Amino acid sequence: MFRQRKGDSLRGFTLIELMITVVVAAILAIIAYPMYTGYVLKAHRTAAKTSLLEIASREERYYSTNNIYATSLLMLGYNGTGIDVPTGSSTPYYHVGLYATSTTYYNIRAIPIHSQINDTECGTFMLNSLGQKKVQNASPQVAANCWQ
Repeated sequence: MFRQRKGDSLRGFTLIELMITVVVAAILAIIAYPMYTGYVLKAHRTAAKTSLLEIASREERYYSTNNIYATSLLMLGYNGTGIDVPTGSSTPYYHVGLYATSTTYYNIRAIPIHSQINDTECGTFMLNSLGQKKVQNASPQVAANCWQ
């Protein structure tokens, strides 16, 4: 049997101290998690915008040698009619496609998929042959913030 000698005190945490620690940890989690998810959505947006700019760069290169814009991603050296961003990932966040209506104009779109659909601030990114950067169904101010 364990006996306590006179003058010795037991060491340990009280239930109140433990509960205070749990409450503080919960408050920190409630504050930190939304901020974390916001930063994750922004990182995924950056990957989508990078893909749009890469395709636009390939379109301009194609135009400089052929005097027309490519009408499919296959013509630009991609393996399909659309690419998932990030490539090679088991869970992509955007599907990027080229929507060319003619050989004199192109429109590239990055459409959110999977968990990125929760990004209500910036939805579908668009970039066209005129260099216009847009966000579908967003005001010009919101679009400008999304493209920064």
